[in-house]
Amino acid sequence: MKIEGKEYRTIWFERNIVKIIDQTKLPHQFIIKELKTVKDAINSIKTMEVRGAPLIGGTAAYGLVLAIQENNDTKFIKKSSEELIDSRPTAINLKWAIDRMLKTISGINSDQILDIALNEAKEICDEDEKFCENIGINGLKIIEEIYNKKKDTVNILTHCNAGWLATINWGTATSPIYHAHKKGIPVHVWVDETRPRNQGANLTSYELNEEEIPNTIITDNTGGILMQRNEVDMCIVGTDRTLSNGDVCNKIGTYLKALAAHDNNVPFYVALPSSTIDWEIKDAKDIPIEERNSEELSHIEGVDENNKIKRVLIYPYKSKAMNLAFDVTPAKYVTGLITERGITEASFDGLKKLFK
Repeated sequence: MKIEGKEYRTIWFERNIVKIIDQTKLPHQFIIKELKTVKDAINSIKTMEVRGAPLIGGTAAYGLVLAIQENNDTKFIKKSSEELIDSRPTAINLKWAIDRMLKTISGINSDQILDIALNEAKEICDEDEKFCENIGINGLKIIEEIYNKKKDTVNILTHCNAGWLATINWGTATSPIYHAHKKGIPVHVWVDETRPRNQGANLTSYELNEEEIPNTIITDNTGGILMQRNEVDMCIVGTDRTLSNGDVCNKIGTYLKALAAHDNNVPFYVALPSSTIDWEIKDAKDIPIEERNSEELSHIEGVDENNKIKRVLIYPYKSKAMNLAFDVTPAKYVTGLITERGITEASFDGLKKLFK
């Protein structure tokens, strides 16, 4: 996708270095950062310089390549793999990517292991880009149906950033939007601000602006009244982990959007590549929910009058804060899952039909 008219991916490998777009600096600064060691990769995931389940998976894969470049000793690779998996616990793509990488290089001798690992990391990223493109093609049908009935702008509400910045390219929730825009269907996106890190305001609106798609930032609690006023035609969100029964774990606040959509008969779709499906955990209570530093709540960054980024405290000094990063939306509130293989109901039978 584009930034200032130039095509980018979110991550790429160049001259033995992994390059990323530092998303903690967006939207005020566009900085390409270099990851030279596995520690760099781990830190980029922890600090959310890269974020979004598919991109975290791609970064973990390249992180293992960097580990092999440093030391292809089996013990070092195993330790690096464990540290990468532990860097953020909720997104299943991270463990999925590491498991796939380890399986690929298992039993390979030291002369070949780096090239094989690098090719597999590139394949993981190429595959995700294709999956996200197909998600867009499949989701486009839903937007087309609404437009053909309405004959007017399709208003779509999304939460957090499940855009191309959260994947390798195209995005998950945004991919149908991008495909609709390219086809000439008028769309407008209600962009949840998504506290505490404001990924909606800082990232989703930013990338939609770059693609010249009309969008409006709203506070996280505005979606409900917009649905009551019939100003939302559909919701599309992403997911960090979807269970085989259709339960969806996504950015905190997603559950409340699903409840509001259900109460107002607004279709609520979840877009995801198959790498985000967890076939092992059966009960949503067993999903590890990441609790992040409370300073993400108590402090906020912005640009001052001198165009410099400042971080300020917005809470009382003595106040405590809890910062749970994700919640779970039960399958019964999900209209459908948009995947690279098609659209299905949020259920075990629905997913099994697509992914036998």
